[in-house]
Amino acid sequence: MKIDEKGPFEDGANPKKEQLGKFTTDNNGEYLTTDQGLKINDDQNSLKSGERGATLLEDFILREKITHFDHERIPERIVHARGSGAHGVFELYKPMAKYTKAKFLNETSIKTPVFARFSTVAGSKGSTDVARDTRGFAVKFYTQEGNYDLVGNNMPVFFIQDAIKFPDLIHAVKPEPDREFPQAASAHDTFWDFISLMPESMHHIFWTMSDRALPRSLRMMEGFGIHTFRFINDEGKSHFVKFHWKPLQGVMGLAWDEAQRISGKDSDFHRKDLWEAIDSGHFPEWELGVQIVPQEDEHKFPFDLLDPTKLIPEEMVPVEIIGKMTLNRNPDNFFAETEQVAFHPGHLVPGIDFSNDPLLQGRLFSYTDTQISRLGGPNFHEIPINKSIPDVTNNQRQGIHRTQINTGRVSYHPNSLGGGCPFQAGQAEGGFNSYEERIDSVKIRKRSKSFFDHFSQPELFYNSLSKHEKRHLQNAFSFELGKVKTVPIRQRVVNMLLEIDESLAKIVGDNLGLIASRLPQPITGSIPADAKLEDYHSFKGDLDLKEAPSLSMSDKLQKDIKARKIAFLVADGVDDKAFTEVKKHICELDATVIIIAEKQGFITTKAGDQFPIDESLLTAASVVFDAVYIPGGEGVKNLCSNADAVHFVAEAFKHCKPISADGSGIELLQKSLNEEAIKGEGICTSGKLEDFIEDIKQHRFWSREETPDVPA
Repeated sequence: MKIDEKGPFEDGANPKKEQLGKFTTDNNGEYLTTDQGLKINDDQNSLKSGERGATLLEDFILREKITHFDHERIPERIVHARGSGAHGVFELYKPMAKYTKAKFLNETSIKTPVFARFSTVAGSKGSTDVARDTRGFAVKFYTQEGNYDLVGNNMPVFFIQDAIKFPDLIHAVKPEPDREFPQAASAHDTFWDFISLMPESMHHIFWTMSDRALPRSLRMMEGFGIHTFRFINDEGKSHFVKFHWKPLQGVMGLAWDEAQRISGKDSDFHRKDLWEAIDSGHFPEWELGVQIVPQEDEHKFPFDLLDPTKLIPEEMVPVEIIGKMTLNRNPDNFFAETEQVAFHPGHLVPGIDFSNDPLLQGRLFSYTDTQISRLGGPNFHEIPINKSIPDVTNNQRQGIHRTQINTGRVSYHPNSLGGGCPFQAGQAEGGFNSYEERIDSVKIRKRSKSFFDHFSQPELFYNSLSKHEKRHLQNAFSFELGKVKTVPIRQRVVNMLLEIDESLAKIVGDNLGLIASRLPQPITGSIPADAKLEDYHSFKGDLDLKEAPSLSMSDKLQKDIKARKIAFLVADGVDDKAFTEVKKHICELDATVIIIAEKQGFITTKAGDQFPIDESLLTAASVVFDAVYIPGGEGVKNLCSNADAVHFVAEAFKHCKPISADGSGIELLQKSLNEEAIKGEGICTSGKLEDFIEDIKQHRFWSREETPDVPA
C-alpha cells in the first residue's frame, strides 16, 4: 500500500505490522540521522574548538541527542533514580587561599550545610540497592556565595570520554527496549555489545567488575569528582584539581553471592543502613581531599588530564586532605528532599571552574535540561531543598511552579526605572568570573590522540588488586559475559582483556569456552577507523607504575567497629556472662547488637533475666550482618536442631565473615562447619572478646574462598 501525506492506513482498516511504513522501523541497513532526517557523519565526538578544546554550543547534534535523552523518563530520574540522602555539615581543616578564592574553602570557622545523595545508576526507583553498579556520590554545599554541587561517583573514572556517547551508554545498560528486562543489571547482550565496541570503557568496566561495585554500605565507599576541575585564586592563577571523598568508616565491599541474597532478603539494605546509622547517632563521615596540579604541569603526565576515563594515581600526586563532611540528620520527607534535590556540576562558586573535559562540557548542558523536565519547569531552584542561602535576585518572574513573588515593574537589565538593580557584581564584590583561557583553534569533530590509550590504566588497576580482589573481578567478568547470549560479543570482550592481562583473558576465556586473540584492527568508536594497528598499540602510554596500592580496597579497612551489625544467635537458658558482658562491651564500641532467636518475644537467661528479641530466624538472614556471635547456654542444643540456625552460621562462613562462639555455643559451630573450617581464620573459639573484636575489624577472611572442600 502506498503511504502518502494522509497517513499510512486506509479508513477503517486495522493496522498491520507490514503496513506501518515509516511509523515502524528496525533500523536495518540505514544511516544514522538526526531527528530531522539529516545523516550524521560523526556520532563519536562532540563539536569542539580544537581536539582538546571546549565543546561548542553550536553542536546541534549533541544538543538534540542529549535533550531527547534528558526527557525520556518522567518523573523519576533517567539515571540515578534509586537514591538515598541525608543532611550534614562540612568543616574545613585549613584555608586553601593559595589555590582557590572559594570562601567555604578558606574560612575554617564556618560549618557549611550540605545535603548528600547516593544512588545506583542503572536501576529504576524501585530496584534493589545492591545491584552490581556504579554509585552516584553527589554533595550540595549551601555556601554563603551560593550553592556548589560536587556531583560524582564512587569510582574515579567514567565509561566514556565524550558526552555525545552518554545516551548510548545508558540505552545499552537499561532494560532492553523490546522486552523491558533485565532490571538494574549489566549482565545482558546490549550492554556488553556496546562495551565490546568502545574500548575507552575498559577502565571503568574494571572498576565495575571489582568489589567497588558492591559496597558494604553507602557509608563505606569512596567518592570522586571524576573530572579535572580548576581552582582559581585571588590573583587569577589556575590549578587543576581532582576531588576525593575518603570515608572514615573504611572502604568495604560485599561478596557477589551475598549481594544477590541481600536483594531477595532486604532490597532496601543500603537505604536502611544509612538511615539507621544516622538515627542511632553513628554519623557517617568523609574527609575531602584534593589532588592539585599546577597549570604549567598539564602535559607532564603519560595520560591526558582532560580524559574522564583516566585517574591520577595517588602515588603520582598525593591526595591532600582539607576538610570533613559529617552526615547527621535524616530527611524529614523523602520526596520533598531526596527525590526533589537537583544537582548540577555547573552550580559553582567563585574560585572553582571547569576544564575542557568533553564529558563535563556536555553535562553542563544536560543537567539543567533534565531537571526542567523532571521537576516540572525552570523554577526548580525554588524548591526548599534546592534553595541557596543568599537571596536569589534575578530578572526571572514567570514559569511553571513560580513561588517567589517579586515586586516592581522592572525585570530586565540594564534599566533605569529600577535604579539599575539588580547590579552586576565585580570580582571585588564576589562576582563569578570564568577563567580566561586562550582559544585559537579550528572547529572540529575529533578527539585528541592523547585520549587513545584505553588499556594502560585498567592494567594498572588490575595489577594493584589483592589476590581475592582479582579473583572476584575474574568471577564477575565470567558471570556477566556468561549471561550474554551472543558469542561474538563475548569474544570481543575477551579479546580486549588480552590487551590488559593475559592471565585474566585466559581465565575468563576458559570459563566461557573461548580463546582470546589479539585485536585484528582498531575497534570503531573510541579509536579512529583510519588508525593503523601499529599506531593503535603505540597509543598505550607508559605510566611508569607497575602497581598503585591506593587503588586496592584491602588497606582501607575501618579502624574500629563503629556501626557494625553483630548477630547474636541465642535461645532460652543462655549464659548470662557470655551474653550480657559481650553485648555490653560491643555496644560500648558503638557497634549494634541484634538478638536473634527461634521465635519473636523475649529470651530468658540462665539467671532469669529477660531481653527482647529483635528478630526471629524466620525473618533474619546472615547476609545483612557483619559478624555472628553464639553465646553458650542450655538452649544451644535447640539451635543445633534448627535448620535455619545451622544455615545462618554456614552462610556467614561462606561469605567469609567473623564468627565467634563461647562455651557450649561451639556445638552450633560443630553442627554447621567441619573441623578444618573451625580451625580457620576468622573463627574465634578462644573465649577472648578482644580476639573477636579484632576479627570484626578485619571485615572478611577471603582466604576461605580458596578452600572448596570446606562447607559453604
